Amino acid sequence: MKPVSIFCASVEAELNVGPDMCDISPALENLIHESEIQTGTLSATVVGSTGSITTIEYEPGVIEDLKRAIRTLTPPGLEYAHEKAWHDGNGHSHVQAALLGPSIALPVRNGRLGLGTWQQVVAVNHDNRPRKRTIEVTIIGIL
Repeated sequence: MKPVSIFCASVEAELNVGPDMCDISPALENLIHESEIQTGTLSATVVGSTGSITTIEYEPGVIEDLKRAIRTLTPPGLEYAHEKAWHDGNGHSHVQAALLGPSIALPVRNGRLGLGTWQQVVAVNHDNRPRKRTIEVTIIGIL
């Protein structure tokens, strides 16, 4: 039986006012290559309560569709209880991020992300200001 390896690293993503997103799949693939893990699981978590991570087909139409859906579900400008405490105008950002979620677990197969042909991993900023998002990554598996 092969021993299990654990590899930890982080990825940075510069994002504009939310909802904004970027494809982090190439950065995750680089970490898998660096880890030398062939079979296992990659876990990625966005640090911060106004960021999220998901998978989509990263093309302009789907990107705009997802942004529109996020804004429709939790639009800025509504009365959010968060505003009563902090007055920072980003109550919607916290709700949006919570709906998509801060983390994702993905398969690693043959030293690659186990994704579909048209599936990419995206980091999302929901905040009402540009943010540099840190994504903490842990890869567990066998070499």
